[in-house]
This record gives sequence, structure tokens and C-alpha cells, in this order.
Amino acid sequence: MDEARERMLEIYSTSENSNDPLSWFEELYCSSRRDRSLIPWDWMEPHPFLVEWIEENQHTGRALVVGSGLGEDAAFLYEKGWKVTAFDVSESAVEWASQLHKGKEIDWFVGDLVQPEERWKEAFDLVLEVHILQAIPEEIRNSAYRNLSPLLDRHGLLMCIGRLANGLEEENDAPPWPLSRDFIHQIGEGLSVVEFHTAVVPDKEEIRYRAVWKRE
Repeated sequence: MDEARERMLEIYSTSENSNDPLSWFEELYCSSRRDRSLIPWDWMEPHPFLVEWIEENQHTGRALVVGSGLGEDAAFLYEKGWKVTAFDVSESAVEWASQLHKGKEIDWFVGDLVQPEERWKEAFDLVLEVHILQAIPEEIRNSAYRNLSPLLDRHGLLMCIGRLANGLEEENDAPPWPLSRDFIHQIGEGLSVVEFHTAVVPDKEEIRYRAVWKRE
């Protein structure tokens, strides 16, 4: 995984001065030639915080997975009875995920949280974001997060999962960037708080958060 991260950092550094600062996601997925070991954030399973919450809360409905990567979270939700739409900024990731989870009736799209599809507004019972906001530069993140809650239908749930900043991190000029509690609370502005859960994921060192809000 250290080699995969070093490769990621090299690809990311080449995009910093480009006109498209998110282009490195496509470069990373495309150049990996479908070798999952080269995708540093690919756990090859749904996030345990998602699994835990879904198992304890037997909801179903329409779900949108933001920055779906190789689709493990989307596939899990589908298997639990959700009607799933999933999008990623990388076309190669979307094509790869659709092949990995062939046979599952998931709607896969190439898309961008900065400019989500107009038809997705107020359309979903669950909007899921896992490790995406922490992976995009602050200037993009500060506009992108505002597009999450408008995607919720009435009484819809927004779930965000990621690394929690502890205030002791060294300054880092490359992703991921752990998110502060203050920033996380801003994500759910205007929504009702359902929970704010923190824990260390087994085999991972950093404290992670699961924040859930509900639209009333």
C-alpha cells in the first residue's frame, strides 16, 4: 500500500497546476490497468461504518453514492434492497466498477459533485459520501459539500464518512486531508443531526467519523 500511495502522490502532483485539479483521479484509475492493489483507498469491501449503520437501521429506498470508486459501497446497498445510483469523476473507475459488479442493477454515471445532475436534486432517500471530501482540495471541497443536502428527498438521510482531524496533524500538501469537526458540522447545516460517531476502524490507525443527518 505504501507503493500505491507513493504512486498516487506522484500522479496527484502533476495535476496541481492543471486546469482540471481532479483529473488525477482518472489518471490513477486508468494507468492502474485494473490492478486494485494500485488504488490506495480500495479496501475491496464496503466501508465497515456503512455496513454497521445499515445493519442496525433497516431502511431502503433510493440511494446515491458520491464518488463511488470501484463500487463496493454501492454494491452493498444494492444487496440490502436499495435502488442505487452511483457516480464518480473518473470514467475508468465507473467502467471498472460496472464490470466488477456486473449483474447488479446499479445506475452508474460519470459525474462531479461540484456540478451534480439537476435531475438528482431532492431525489434520494440516502446520499452517501465516503472519503471523497477529504480527497479533494479545500477550494473545491468548500463548494462541493454544499451540493450534498440538496440531493435529499423529504426525510432523506445524508451520511458522510471519513478521517477526523485531531488538530495535531502535520500540514500536508496532498490527500487525504482529515476533516475538522467544525467543517463536518457545516456539511449538515440546515439538516437534523441523527448521529456523530467516531471510532478506529480495525487495521487502520486514524480515527474515522460517521456523520448522519436527516432532512425534515
